[in-house]
Amino acid sequence: MNETKELHALFHLLDDPDQEVYDTVASKILLYGKQIIPNLENLWETIIDESVQERIEMLIHRVHYEDLQGSFREWILQDIPDLLEGAILAANYQFPDLESRKVMTEIDRIKRNIWLELNNYLTPLEQVNVLNSMVYNYFGLKGEEVSYQRKNQFFINQVIDAKRGNPLSNGIIYQSLCAMLDLPVYAVSIPRQYILAYFDTFVDFAYPVNPEDYKILFFIDPIQGQIYTQQDVDTYLKRINADKDPAFFKPLTNRQIISFLLKEMAKCFHDTKEIYKPDELHNLSEIINDQE
Repeated sequence: MNETKELHALFHLLDDPDQEVYDTVASKILLYGKQIIPNLENLWETIIDESVQERIEMLIHRVHYEDLQGSFREWILQDIPDLLEGAILAANYQFPDLESRKVMTEIDRIKRNIWLELNNYLTPLEQVNVLNSMVYNYFGLKGEEVSYQRKNQFFINQVIDAKRGNPLSNGIIYQSLCAMLDLPVYAVSIPRQYILAYFDTFVDFAYPVNPEDYKILFFIDPIQGQIYTQQDVDTYLKRINADKDPAFFKPLTNRQIISFLLKEMAKCFHDTKEIYKPDELHNLSEIINDQE
């Protein structure tokens, strides 16, 4: 955008040592929204003072963050918010220039290859075997247990690029593909695990979900597509001394999944220069929770 006299004056005050003056200037700059970002980037390139550069970087981040809050508020207003779209929005926090089309194109490519191998005569288990073959062998997606030291495995764009994720990110990709292919696969709340379940029918999240209305045929570990039976899960629950609870087998909504993703992302930031990020990510999660 063109630099007006007011904007020029605001930029000139960015190095003011008085915190109250700076806060006032920053608030006024933020009112311009995303259109101000190119101006801030150009200003950053002309500034020598590192402390002022850091202020500019934080302003750019705050502009992106406020825009992202708006995007999440729009996302949750959908009747059934799209899971993949939510994961891309979450990745936008760290990668504000992320092009969603690149992620969507790659997922759609995998989906088309799976669709060519599916037919109406396959059993649910055979369908999942086809899916596993395409996702983990053809596409080459790998999985590892969650580590908050590997933050890249929480961002959908980096998981697609590196073909390596954790149960949560792999699970989001897997469930998104199932939704595109009309397969009733949903994440469930098994303690200390992020696991998917193949249900006997589709779940209508427009109404309160009662686990007794649905039957789980089997479970899928999204790390590498391992199949588990109900007995396997029951044995696991006994091993961790968890009483069997119907809530464990209730399908999670897409809002709940993305809220959880944001909270898990928050655990990845420990550097003092990023100390504000966990709070911001929890705030995004709360925006979603307020709608649940």
